[in-house]
Amino acid sequence: MMELSSFFPTFCSPDLVLFIAPLWIAVVVGVLVGWVWRPSWARDDKLFTFFNNNLPRPAATTTTTTVPSFESRQVYKEKSGFVTGDDFRHLWNLVEVKDGGPAWIQMMDRSTPTFSYQAWRRDPHDGPPQYRSRTVFEDATPEMVRDFFWDDDFRSNWDDMLLFSSTLEACKDTGTMVVQWVRKFPFFCSDREYIIGRRIWDAGRVFYCVTKGVQYPSVPRQSKPRRVDLYYSSWCIRAVESKRGDGEMTSCEVLLFHHEDMGIPWEIAKLGVRQGMWGAVKKIEPGLRAYQRAKAAGAGLSPSAIMAQINTEEFMNERDSTGEVPGDEKPSSGKNIPKMLVVGGAIALACTLDKGLLTKAVIFGVARRFARMGKRM
Repeated sequence: MMELSSFFPTFCSPDLVLFIAPLWIAVVVGVLVGWVWRPSWARDDKLFTFFNNNLPRPAATTTTTTVPSFESRQVYKEKSGFVTGDDFRHLWNLVEVKDGGPAWIQMMDRSTPTFSYQAWRRDPHDGPPQYRSRTVFEDATPEMVRDFFWDDDFRSNWDDMLLFSSTLEACKDTGTMVVQWVRKFPFFCSDREYIIGRRIWDAGRVFYCVTKGVQYPSVPRQSKPRRVDLYYSSWCIRAVESKRGDGEMTSCEVLLFHHEDMGIPWEIAKLGVRQGMWGAVKKIEPGLRAYQRAKAAGAGLSPSAIMAQINTEEFMNERDSTGEVPGDEKPSSGKNIPKMLVVGGAIALACTLDKGLLTKAVIFGVARRFARMGKRM
C-alpha cells in the first residue's frame, strides 16, 4: 500500500540522516556544554523538577486519536479492525474536494518520460500535516497498480524500510484485511509498528483503496517498536489519457491522501518530507516496472495480491445500505427545488404581502439568490 514511508519517507531516508546528523550532534554538544557550565541557580533540584514537569513532551502513544475538526467523526468511529462504507465516502469526498478541509498548498511538480508526480500539503489546526499527491504512470493499468501497492510480499523488493509484515485477518467476502507492519526508522528514533485495516471499493475500474490505523487488542503494545495509532493513507486509482496525446487511456493516475502521527514533532516531519520527497518517490516506479515484468513472465499472485482483487462493488452496494451514494445531497428545505417553483412562489408572495417596490425587490432578490444556490447544489 502507499503510505508515508512510500511517498513521504524522507525523514527516515539516508539522505535526510546525513542532513540531520550535524544538527543532532550540535544539539548534544550544546546540552553537554550547557550542563557542565550551568550557573549555580540551575543546580537547584526544585528548579529542575519544575522544568522537568512543565516542559512540553511528545504526545504519548495512546489508543485515543485526535481527529481534525473538519473531518467526519463517522470515519473514525470504527477503530476495531473493520473498514466501512463511511471510510469509502470520506475518501470519495477527498477525491472530489468536498471534505470541507483547508486549502491544499502545492509542494512539488516533477516528472520523467514515464511518470509524473505532484504533491500538496495542508496543516489542520488540531492534527498532523496532511499530504495529497497525484502520480501518473505511463503504460500501466489500474488493476496492475492496485495489486502492486497491495502486495506486501513483493514490497520488500523496492521498499527497503519495511522490516516485517504479517496478515492478521483477511475476509474473503469483502476483501477487508488487517495487517501488521514494522518500519525502519533512523538511528535517533525507534522503529514504528502499524496495525492497519484496509479494503478496496471498485467503482467501474476506479479503485478506492482505504488503509487506516485500527485497534487490535490481540497484538499487545510494546515499548519497541513504537506503535503508530493515528494513521490514514488512502488513494484512488483510475485510468487516464496518456501524455503522449494519442487519446488512449493507457496511463494510470493515483491520488493519495495521507497523514499520521509518529510521535515526531510535526515541523521536523515536514522538513524531512521536503528534503527527501523526490528521492523517495523515484524508487516507486522501478518497483512497479519490475512488478509488471514479473507478472508478464508468469509470476503468480501472492496472498495479499489475491486479496486486492476482492473488491466491494460500487456504487449500488453502498446505496442499498445507506439510501444514498457519495455526493448525494440529503433532502432538506431549499435544495433541489425547481427554479420556476421558487420564482413563482416569490411572485405570489410579493403580490400578497405588499404593493411596495422595496418589499418586492427584497423578495425577488432572495428568490433569485435561493434559486442560484439550489442550482449549484
